[in-house]
Amino acid sequence: MTIIFLLIFVSLLVALTFLGAFLWAVRNGQYDDAYTPSVRMLFDEEEQP
Repeated sequence: MTIIFLLIFVSLLVALTFLGAFLWAVRNGQYDDAYTPSVRMLFDEEEQP
C-alpha cells in the first residue's frame, strides 16, 4: 500500500514539473508565432460577396 502512495506522489511531482515548464515556456514567448505574420500578405484573401 505504501508503494501506491509513493507512485502517486512521484506522478504528481512529475506532472507539476511539466506544468511549470509549460508555463515558463508560454511566459517567455516560446509559442509566439513569428513566421505567419510575415507571410500572411503573400496569400490572397477570398472576396466576400
